[in-house]
Amino acid sequence: MQRLGEKYQSVEAFGWAARDSSGHLSPFVFSRRETGEEEVRVKVLYCGVCHSDLHCLKNEWHSSIYPLVPGHEIVGEVTEIGRKVSKFSIGDKIGVGCIVDSCRACESCREDQENYCTKSVATYNGVHYDGTVNYGGYSDHIVVDERYAVKIPHTLPLASAAPLLCAGISMYSPMKYFGLAGPGKHIGIVGLGGLGHIGVRFAKAFGSKVTVVSSTAGKSKDALEIFGADGFLVSTDEDQMQAAMGTMDGIIDTVSASHPILPLIGLLKPSGKLVLLGATEKPFDLHAFSLILGRKSIAGSAIGGIKETQEMINFAAEHGIKAEIETISMEYVNTAMDRLAKGDVRYRFVIDIANTLTVTRS
Repeated sequence: MQRLGEKYQSVEAFGWAARDSSGHLSPFVFSRRETGEEEVRVKVLYCGVCHSDLHCLKNEWHSSIYPLVPGHEIVGEVTEIGRKVSKFSIGDKIGVGCIVDSCRACESCREDQENYCTKSVATYNGVHYDGTVNYGGYSDHIVVDERYAVKIPHTLPLASAAPLLCAGISMYSPMKYFGLAGPGKHIGIVGLGGLGHIGVRFAKAFGSKVTVVSSTAGKSKDALEIFGADGFLVSTDEDQMQAAMGTMDGIIDTVSASHPILPLIGLLKPSGKLVLLGATEKPFDLHAFSLILGRKSIAGSAIGGIKETQEMINFAAEHGIKAEIETISMEYVNTAMDRLAKGDVRYRFVIDIANTLTVTRS
């Protein structure tokens, strides 16, 4: 049965896709739609590898649509614009993050928080309003409405900017929203991975004091010497944790694996906030008194709206904030996924799409 918009899917595209929950990626030829009046066509230059890509490839969230082309940390160059486009010109370097459309009419959309629109359209593994399945940035080009793309300042290295479109905004937004950004604030960041290391850099640029909390001491040197954290706590060391009780204004927890949060709540000052970014599979063990006795709160946060994403990118350019990356070829992507599953990356994989994708087409 033909979907509503399939007749407009006439521009050939090439990328790498998984065909089933094995998650194995291989070359894939498909079609994208013609460039609409308010849309831009983007040649993908770089695409970051997010842990969400791995979850979706293996259908761990039970929502995957195959064939699946991942990638929502996209940096590229505008190659074609619709006749009503005013935000971008051909040749501009732009970024495309986790969403490519929304209803544009709900309260969230009106408040520039399209990320919380219940009808937002994911960059990949989602269905566009024309009825076609969206494919992501592990591909040679993508088409997007200009409203859902951001300008990349020329001072930002393009490869290192790619992870900011998901990992970066995921850390920036809760720091701002929950009042944790600025001098006099002490932020704990749980997990020094793809999100956490960028979070440390944002926190320091805001002037906040930042302490990394990790289950092992293996990344303490990186946290303190490379990323500039003020402190490092090993969460399994009871003496260290006890000494830090009641010292933090807020904690941003980036860990997606199951882990105890009661010790983290204990680190908060009265009225402190624990903000969850990681989507753990199992429910947390939570005691009400751990919140009641200090008027503490637990919240969640997910990326940010397009306006805030542009604000974040501009702030990163102004303060020289970038992701610590390992640039890889398209052919290496399955090995990279295996390494990502084991936590063997410091700190974000970025695929050099422009220079390595075409040679994989046979």
